[in-house]
Amino acid sequence: MANWTDDLMTAVMADWDWKRWVVFLVPIALLALGVAGWFLFKGAIRTRREYNRKLDQDQSISEYLVVFNWSRKILYIPTILAALVAALLMLLCEKGVLTIDPHLVGGSWLLVFFLNFLIDEYEVSFQIVLTVILLLLALGLWLTFLDWLKPFMDFIGRLGIVIDSLGYLLFALVFTFAVVISWVRGMFYYAAITPNFINIQNGPSENGEQISREEYNTKIDTGDFLERLLGFGRIIVIFSDTRRHPLSFLVWGIHTKSQKLEAVRAKLEVDAFSSRAQVVPPAPPAPPAPPPTA
Repeated sequence: MANWTDDLMTAVMADWDWKRWVVFLVPIALLALGVAGWFLFKGAIRTRREYNRKLDQDQSISEYLVVFNWSRKILYIPTILAALVAALLMLLCEKGVLTIDPHLVGGSWLLVFFLNFLIDEYEVSFQIVLTVILLLLALGLWLTFLDWLKPFMDFIGRLGIVIDSLGYLLFALVFTFAVVISWVRGMFYYAAITPNFINIQNGPSENGEQISREEYNTKIDTGDFLERLLGFGRIIVIFSDTRRHPLSFLVWGIHTKSQKLEAVRAKLEVDAFSSRAQVVPPAPPAPPAPPPTA
């Protein structure tokens, strides 16, 4: 098995030029640099995972939620996967293993990217997507009745692009790098919502801000079609002080996190109700003493 893997790697990398080696080695170098920096500054850094562990060990906190903001480039997952598939197909074509029209590969990837870009750029809802699909179907029927469908498709076919495997790989790496950066940033910039307060962390050290439960509110937003389709949604923190802008967090697994947030907010209501119920009214004043009899 090892010999077969070595032969495959040798066959693939035998004719690589310096550009391919740079693309191959850049992620490895970045990973090594990150690991070295982590071990160097580990004692002075407090990450999101460490704060999670701290909340787990706190016996006074039974419900909490820690969130951070993903980059919207995470919504380009379909484009990233399409680029990786296209890179693999073009690599097989370059090696003579597979015969496929490069215009077809390029046009398919461009279509995925274009649709992904439109949905992300305009933050469309499901109703708008359904409306666009119906309009496209109506356009197709109109072109068919006028016998213009084939010339229109021929015109679209002339717009095909040709990119080699390295180009597709670069597209995938650029979007993936933006996603990884947002995840790394989320290790140090996050918000921890508990029944008593929200802790907003703004840096790698103990540079946090605690806001009491009376001074903020939360909102869940799942109106964006692509975000919800990929399992994402937004948790918005609204402050009582109107001079502060709301905080919006694009989070993955919005269904689970919304349930956890509801549990935290329910804990708030129960605690507030219990504190009101335990308030003992003051005893009425004692009646005045009767006057002494003669």
